[in-house]
Amino acid sequence: MEMPPTHLAVEQDRLEELRDLLAAGADIHEEYNGFTLLHRAVDGEIDGHIQTGEPLHVDATCFLLSQGADPTRRSHRGAGASAHHMAFVSGHWLADALFEAWLARRDV
Repeated sequence: MEMPPTHLAVEQDRLEELRDLLAAGADIHEEYNGFTLLHRAVDGEIDGHIQTGEPLHVDATCFLLSQGADPTRRSHRGAGASAHHMAFVSGHWLADALFEAWLARRDV
């Protein structure tokens, strides 16, 4: 099965295309191969950091949160880890901090 356009946009860091796809009705929680869009963002950001040595960033993660993605939502139809957990265990401290702040504001 071919990667859906939304996941491909996240994978390739094409945020304007992702914005347009979501505005056209794409599902913010769409899963592909066990990853939601938010999982894919965290994974891509940590991979980019490891592969290039560039500083961590949260561009896709932040955009997806702004569009309603839930970092506590589990992958694999509820049987897998959340994007928040994934960020924590993979050492993506910046995404983890962002998710912690999101959770603190949500619980107010």
